[in-house]
Amino acid sequence: MSDLDQFKQTYFQECEELLADLEEHLLTLQSDGEDIEALHAVFRAVHSIKGGAGAFGFDRLVSYAHVFETLLDMMRDGVVEVSPDNVDLSVRGADVLADLVHAAQSGTELPEGQEAELAAAFKALAGGGEPEEDAGDDEGDDFDDLDFEPVMVGTDPLPAVAPSEVGAAEEEEGAVETVRTYHIRFDPHSEMLQRANEPLLLIRELKTIGAVTAKADLSALPSLADIQPEDAYLKWSIDVITSAEREQIEEVFEFVVDDCELEISVDEPDAAPPPPVVEPEIEEEEAAAPPPQEEPEPKQAGEAPKEAPKEAPKEVPKETQDTKAAPPARTVNSIRVDLEKLDRMVNMVGELVITQAMLTQQGDLVPQEQYPDLLRGLEELSQHTRELQDNVMAMRAQPVKTVFSRIPRLVRELSAQVGKKINLVMRGENTEIDKTVIEQLSDPLTHMIRNAVDHGLETPEEREAVGKPPEGTVHLSAEHRGGRIVIEIQDDGRGINRDRVLQKAIEKGLVAPNSTLSEEEIDNLIFAPGFSTAEQVSNISGRGVGMDVVVRNIQNLGGRVMVRSVPGQGSNFSMTLPLTLAVLDGMIVRAGDQSYVIPLAVIVESLRPLEQDIHHMAGERSQVVMGIRGEYIPLVFLHNLFGIADAIDEPWNALVVVAETEGGGKIGVVVDEILGQQQVVIKSLEENFDHIDGIAAATILGSGKVALILDVMGLKTLAQAVAAAQPPAPRPGPTALPAGGDAETGALPPA
Repeated sequence: MSDLDQFKQTYFQECEELLADLEEHLLTLQSDGEDIEALHAVFRAVHSIKGGAGAFGFDRLVSYAHVFETLLDMMRDGVVEVSPDNVDLSVRGADVLADLVHAAQSGTELPEGQEAELAAAFKALAGGGEPEEDAGDDEGDDFDDLDFEPVMVGTDPLPAVAPSEVGAAEEEEGAVETVRTYHIRFDPHSEMLQRANEPLLLIRELKTIGAVTAKADLSALPSLADIQPEDAYLKWSIDVITSAEREQIEEVFEFVVDDCELEISVDEPDAAPPPPVVEPEIEEEEAAAPPPQEEPEPKQAGEAPKEAPKEAPKEVPKETQDTKAAPPARTVNSIRVDLEKLDRMVNMVGELVITQAMLTQQGDLVPQEQYPDLLRGLEELSQHTRELQDNVMAMRAQPVKTVFSRIPRLVRELSAQVGKKINLVMRGENTEIDKTVIEQLSDPLTHMIRNAVDHGLETPEEREAVGKPPEGTVHLSAEHRGGRIVIEIQDDGRGINRDRVLQKAIEKGLVAPNSTLSEEEIDNLIFAPGFSTAEQVSNISGRGVGMDVVVRNIQNLGGRVMVRSVPGQGSNFSMTLPLTLAVLDGMIVRAGDQSYVIPLAVIVESLRPLEQDIHHMAGERSQVVMGIRGEYIPLVFLHNLFGIADAIDEPWNALVVVAETEGGGKIGVVVDEILGQQQVVIKSLEENFDHIDGIAAATILGSGKVALILDVMGLKTLAQAVAAAQPPAPRPGPTALPAGGDAETGALPPA
């Protein structure tokens, strides 16, 4: 890969972040048009995208971003109103900007004129806000609000101008902050102008930081007949009075730093506060050596006289200004790493974990009294490996906010299309999850939100007719629960109409006409491929695709989707996902000659039950339950499900691992023996083989053997399906479940 390609790749990575910030701050503006900081952030994002595009010659992107940026700048200056309609127009503009960025990244071209309509709308809204390129405007109206007046080199310097409104507000609010004066020498090259970067916009950006005095050096300006429109002739001297750090000044010039000569020096104030009483001789010194600004700071009263205000900084600046820059930690606060490199590191650490497990297993065979140092070293290696694994996985963790941030806009657009009033409530946006999982969450989440809006919520008239407020509510939340992440979408709508769902399923041949299904089974029919209860197809729903995609994508991630619904009150869709697709803590168990791993996060306890605690469900010898502390827990026999020979058949002679399923239920997994506990590296079955019901993934044990990682909820579903299809012969010994007992809920019969 060439250096240019690497730079482009970095630029497009930054564009993805900038586009995400752009959308987030535009959504903030939609809800609060008075948020000036959000407007500044929107402007900076578009400006940064334009600056990088100019460096790589993406002319179409530059041209559009330039018009967009001009409108945003006029909105910042109050020339154009920050109204809901104008913000909505900017949201649409951001979509087109994203399309142009992605087209530039893929090397394709969007249809000709795709951005023309919005660009024209921007120009119309700005009222032709920027001068035409060929218009000879000598009046300099665009510079009137910049405290700017051009001067020839050698003339008397202009007096300092009163701070702008932004600068004044900053001084008022930050009266206790350290105020500095930055001296900037800015000499643009012609390449900077050719890449659509303008000194005017940079100076306006400085204006948002503090009080600005700008002076132009016209000494290189040729006669009108000799002017070349794409050449740069002006040099700038800019003073900024602000409490901002140096980095904020440098950020303004970050995309033009290679296309100009730039020097930034700073006048640091005294660290100590001024004395309460001003001595007369100090006043004389001040009178003898007036500072370059008209409004000296009170704390400057005790300073020694400054030498040669304009010449001296040019000779001394570099060393002094470099030593007074912001702390070095700011420059190494973060680093951009290619995700592929991080994935390779995760895989290497995974192999290290496997090797460490092998060494630990071999160490168990070594006499402790003979090799104490070796065993102590193996123990330390195990601890360091675990710490390394945790840190590497933390590097891949990201908050789900990156996905959640897209939902408010989706809900707003859907509510407008379907004519419903919707209040979106989000919680747990900072819950962290593996980046690989996050990347695959977007589509399932979008489908489920669309389903909640279109099918779940009623129209305002329908809600009022049943005594509900006209505005429906959709709750979106994320939280860690039992070593997994649970994302829930809940609405207060009409709930699932089970009669209608069952009727549609029969019409489509998904179930037999005489079938008797439980409420849970009917609810789960909505996840069947091709299923839809919509009366007509719209651009939102009705084609029978969506919810089946949700289930498939979530299952591919090792997760599960559950639905709970109360007619007339609403529905709750719950997606349970692993926190990471790389490692987990597991308990290794044996059934016959096969080893399995049960995720430690779902295990409640393990025990050997008494024979009298084992019962068969009355009338259904295929289901065995265990009574324990006042509840019945259904048992799952691994050797029955997976055809394992020579396994212990009687639970009272084996062991039962009690595990919690999603939704709060429990099952008991019958195994021969518990071999131990260790951290295992997850190897996807779907990528290397195929999906297997009841199996979540595979791993390599310390012995070098492959072990399957069990999916507890999948085991329960698989056991029910096997029991319904082929009931095994009755086993001798256990008694029948007392009449009235419920193996599903664990409820005891009434006394």
